[in-house]
Amino acid sequence: MTERTPDGRYVVINGRRWRATDPAIPAEAQAQLRSALMGARRAVRKALRDGDSAAERAARARVQVANEALGERGTPWWEQSGAERERRWRAGLSRLA
Repeated sequence: MTERTPDGRYVVINGRRWRATDPAIPAEAQAQLRSALMGARRAVRKALRDGDSAAERAARARVQVANEALGERGTPWWEQSGAERERRWRAGLSRLA
């Protein structure tokens, strides 16, 4: 079961609290970032299966970029100005393109 904390900053999944995606990111950009995140996670799994440490490092770096762009890692999105938040997700999209 997934729920949000009253302040909207976190989601709670199976009793564990995770930082929520920045709600200011437009839906289309969120979808692109989530797609990149899922692709990077699949690449991590494949690299682990293949025993390819270089591919694993590269894939984990892409996971980090996507999570930061979504506002789920790095500086909390609620501590950033609107301009900083927009720069963050746009930069993430550029890096993942």
